[in-house]
Amino acid sequence: MDNGMPRARPGIDAYPLEFSGGGGEFFRVWIVNVLLTVVTFGFYTPFARRRTAQYFWGHTMVADSPLEFTAQQKKMVVGFLLLVVLYLAFKVAAETGQDTTVSLMMLAGAGFAPYFWGSAMRFRLNATRWRGVRLQFTATWPEVYFASWPLFIAALAWAGAAVAIDARVSPSMTPAQAKAAAGPVLIAVGFALLVTVVCLMRLEFNYKSLLVGKARIGGQPGRWKPVFGDFVKIWLATVGVFVGSVVLVAVLLVAVTGGLGSLLPRKAGLAAILIGIALFIAFVFLLFLVSGPARAYREARLHRLVWNNIGVSHVARFKCDLRVGGYVMLRVKNILLTLLTLGFYRPFALVSEYRMKVDSVTLHVKGGLDQLAGQLAREEQGLGDAIADAAGLDLVG
Repeated sequence: MDNGMPRARPGIDAYPLEFSGGGGEFFRVWIVNVLLTVVTFGFYTPFARRRTAQYFWGHTMVADSPLEFTAQQKKMVVGFLLLVVLYLAFKVAAETGQDTTVSLMMLAGAGFAPYFWGSAMRFRLNATRWRGVRLQFTATWPEVYFASWPLFIAALAWAGAAVAIDARVSPSMTPAQAKAAAGPVLIAVGFALLVTVVCLMRLEFNYKSLLVGKARIGGQPGRWKPVFGDFVKIWLATVGVFVGSVVLVAVLLVAVTGGLGSLLPRKAGLAAILIGIALFIAFVFLLFLVSGPARAYREARLHRLVWNNIGVSHVARFKCDLRVGGYVMLRVKNILLTLLTLGFYRPFALVSEYRMKVDSVTLHVKGGLDQLAGQLAREEQGLGDAIADAAGLDLVG
């Protein structure tokens, strides 16, 4: 009976995500993976990937319950061996001068790229469970290929550039003719690069929106809110960060080389050789550092954008408070320590970055967590396994 009082809205509970793993603990997993991969000439890779995924999934706590990675090892091994065979066939064709075969294989690779991506996403989501309920990727192959249209546009742009270059360049050209052809060639390559960058932006947006929109957990669909303009802004800002990093590194190089140049003796000797070696090592360090901040900035911005704008139907949503500056500084520190330790800091770097991203996300659930888990479990039983396994080989992990 309505007494004129407003109805109570279901409560919304917040559950911060948490990563419970540690660098020292993961180091033991990582070092075994590295050693066995080296000893087996790379064929331990699918086993290493499964062990790594199980560690990170198993220590990712969502509402106090860990994720599970339940992929079958056999499928991961078969997928890896298939990729090895395809790669070896391509290398043999390239090294034996079978240009037609190489061209056909490259075209086939471009045509199958969306299929491999879709299979990988289906495999990964179907292998993920939370409270016994598994995730699913239900996009059809026409939907996957339609979302991949930027990939084909970029391929056409480079095909056009190749035709333009072949029309302008020939082995019998004189120096004057080569100089005259340089301008059109640069224009063709520059246009192809510009088209490729724009297509990569659009492809990333298409794939992420398709992945979230066609993901299911217990039959409940994902909810996606970002627009393409959000991705463009992040890419443009990333270019600005990269240019700023390059300028900063260039200034440091000039300052360091100028200062050391005044210290060099007039005659070459041991001191000059040591300084040269030090400069070379510093240059290698800077090569890694110059792109590190830009890549970390883009990764952090995308992480915040995505996790602040996705949810599960109308029953759950996520919020993210990742500090972009803090993540960039963490990545720079990790790069330096990884280089200084000859790679042995890598597992600690992976754990620290993963923890910062996971701990920045909070799950907001409407109507109570137990009610949500029960609803998801009931709806998954109604769907059955047929939907998840209907299409695709599920080979690519």
